[in-house]
Amino acid sequence: MKKYSLEIEGRQIDVSNPEKLLWPEAGIRKADYISTMLSLAPYMLPYSKGRFLTTIRYPDGIHGESFYQKSCPDYAPEWVNTSKYGDVNYILPDSLPTLIWLAAQAALEFHVTFNTKDKADNPTYLVFDLDPSKGQSFEDVIEVCLRVHETLEALSIKSFVKTSGATGLQIYIPVNSKYEYDQARIINEFFGKYFSQKYPELITIERIIKKRGKKLYFDYLQMWYGKTIATAYSPRATEKASISMPISWNELNGIKPEDFTLLNAEKRLKEKGDFFKGLLGMNQSLDSILEKIR
Repeated sequence: MKKYSLEIEGRQIDVSNPEKLLWPEAGIRKADYISTMLSLAPYMLPYSKGRFLTTIRYPDGIHGESFYQKSCPDYAPEWVNTSKYGDVNYILPDSLPTLIWLAAQAALEFHVTFNTKDKADNPTYLVFDLDPSKGQSFEDVIEVCLRVHETLEALSIKSFVKTSGATGLQIYIPVNSKYEYDQARIINEFFGKYFSQKYPELITIERIIKKRGKKLYFDYLQMWYGKTIATAYSPRATEKASISMPISWNELNGIKPEDFTLLNAEKRLKEKGDFFKGLLGMNQSLDSILEKIR
């Protein structure tokens, strides 16, 4: 069995089976993945640091069996930081060595909680998760996303957008942990109902898939205690090795999720920078929305 070791920030990380193809169609081996993650991780860390991590591991690549990993395994290095949340001892993805160790374990997706460990009752941001239904195209998702953005701008609400890395788009509204989950859910539900009533031919909040028809699902329920979302810059287990990429509102028209991959992410980030910069720590009040709801 081939094996090599890396030393990152004074931590030794063993990499087994470096030639194993994790994304066969994209030609990405484990060694390639780790090399790319070394450049990608510094962009990911601000959005994963201090949050509870659920990874999806694919020991034999994206076409092999996979499993969700929430609890930190017993064999994790002692320098991997953890924290209890409920009954689970989660990994905190808060350092470059930790992310690279996870990559070496064939963790191909990184999903984090909406809150940090220090503010367990308060999501950092509100998120609208826009998922296409069967028969819809990504252009349909873009259309809805732009209409939502137009309304938010009219209300002077600042928002950020990223691809999910799979089939949808996700709109982030920064609130700097101002609201508890109950309050944030009330606001999210208000917007979900508002948009589904304003554009009934395009948007639904129906949870039962077979009842959605060919309408886009506006998921306002995902943002909750213990639930997770693919963090910014997380790879996804797709044939094109797509990643969850923050984008500018100006470039939304004409893109596809597979435009942003492990193969081109580093080049894009060097040229365009981080479009989520400013999301964290941005103070934004939605009190007026809460007051109107009440």
